[in-house]
Amino acid sequence: MQRQQQLTHWLHSQFPEQNFSLTPASADASFRRYFRATFADGSSRIVMDAPPEHEDCRPFLHVARLFEAAGTHVPHVYAEDLTQGFLLLSDLGNTTYLQALTGENAAHLYGAATDALINIQLASRADELPPYDAALLRRELELFPEWYINKHLGITLTDQQQAKLEQVFDRIIANNLAQPCVYVHRDYHSRNLMLTPPSPGVIDFQDAVYGPITYDLASLFKDAYIKWEEADVMDWLIRYWQKARKAGLPVNEDFGTFYRDYEMMGVQRHLKVLGIFARLYHRDGKDGYLNDMPQVVHYLREAAARYLDLKPLLNLLNELAPPYDAPTGYGF
Repeated sequence: MQRQQQLTHWLHSQFPEQNFSLTPASADASFRRYFRATFADGSSRIVMDAPPEHEDCRPFLHVARLFEAAGTHVPHVYAEDLTQGFLLLSDLGNTTYLQALTGENAAHLYGAATDALINIQLASRADELPPYDAALLRRELELFPEWYINKHLGITLTDQQQAKLEQVFDRIIANNLAQPCVYVHRDYHSRNLMLTPPSPGVIDFQDAVYGPITYDLASLFKDAYIKWEEADVMDWLIRYWQKARKAGLPVNEDFGTFYRDYEMMGVQRHLKVLGIFARLYHRDGKDGYLNDMPQVVHYLREAAARYLDLKPLLNLLNELAPPYDAPTGYGF
């Protein structure tokens, strides 16, 4: 309550002559919270509450300016107070891609999303964002055995299983590091894309890095929260690849190689995601992501079954839990 009073007082200092109402807008998996300030004339702003003892607003501000300069529709920053951890942002509305997507509009919305992604990637410079290097990739992968296998499943790997998993990790990282590098949003999916003119509005980008070009595509098309028929995803991915080549982005000229890179990147992401979802539940008491785990495991099984390099991972997944039917939710 005291924190919200501080936020209200700060907002009054920004708009001393105006009355407004303050309502919760959203929260995420971190300590950040968002409030919507609605004014008498019907206009609104979003206020980010990021307690400085837990969150650093500077990466958000830096990435917001990079992405906005690239022509991407991100929240515009009107005011900031880094000491208290408050930001005043433009309002991108209430409707996420996840809420808006249907079988009829999916091709259009994903086309707009890949257009925005290409703008971000074209603006890339190597010295602006932290590198998505081997150390970071491996730290993320280690979340899988630590939190998903050990804590969530309650299983301790044998030495042989651990060695096989490390072998797969090495192969994944080698592939990821060999890919061309661009700006990577790192959570470019249906919950972080907003249906707002001009669409999409892009949010939750504060963890952006400089890394593999297929990463955000894996986030977008191997989405933990919605799944589409493989033929549709392949069509959308080919359309991105064609647009990216035409724009001069460093995608592989052979689509088969590009697709394999995309698959390997998806495996890295989903191993990390399973660890994060498990950690959110067991450490932070947030159980909202547990229902999304089966979809993520299914993505892993699909990819691991296609590539010889990933066969040990498929074997391990089968040892940890027997295969099951694909989850529901394949488009609409």
